[in-house]
Amino acid sequence: MPAQRDAAWHGDSGLQPERTDLAWSRTTMAMVVAAAVFLRWLPHHGWFVGTLVGGAIIAALAIYLTQKRRFHKAVRGINQDTMPPNIRSMAAVAASVVILAVLGIYTVLFLPVQP
Repeated sequence: MPAQRDAAWHGDSGLQPERTDLAWSRTTMAMVVAAAVFLRWLPHHGWFVGTLVGGAIIAALAIYLTQKRRFHKAVRGINQDTMPPNIRSMAAVAASVVILAVLGIYTVLFLPVQP
């Protein structure tokens, strides 16, 4: 019986899909840490901070839930010698970071600090 290749096998000696997968994992962890920082603001700035926490958690979950699909797409791209950039995922993460940053700055500068 011939040995079957794993679906995630590729011939990239630099392990590009694995490095990219680790980078997405670090991005997920950064979003969770940002949510934890925002959570600490809750007693000082009130309920509005809950939207920041929710936004960061939703972004982290979205990255986590689509990570396996991105990895297998990268492996297929290496095996087929064609790998277009993942512009949608990068734009979504960049937009979520910018939105969370703007809302965080708004919270600190304009919302009153509760005693």
